[in-house]
Amino acid sequence: MTNGAAAAIAQAIKASGAIVRVEPTYFMTILDKVDNPLVVHSESKFFSTKYHYLTSYKGLIFYTKSTAPLMLRPSVEIIRAKSIWIPG
Repeated sequence: MTNGAAAAIAQAIKASGAIVRVEPTYFMTILDKVDNPLVVHSESKFFSTKYHYLTSYKGLIFYTKSTAPLMLRPSVEIIRAKSIWIPG
């Protein structure tokens, strides 16, 4: 990794705060702890489709990706994003 790339990642982390990567099942467990959670969702297609999700809980941002869409309950507010970029 070049110094410029490392600096860009460090700056992105400072701007976004702590991002915690979790498995999809744990992400769903986090959503179950909140009455009306907000989830940012995007899809990426390179060789296959990947589904990306972000939510916040107790001041942390949780991120997961999956090869299949997550079955979110109706009370989840979803924001569709063009893409989600996670530093590092």
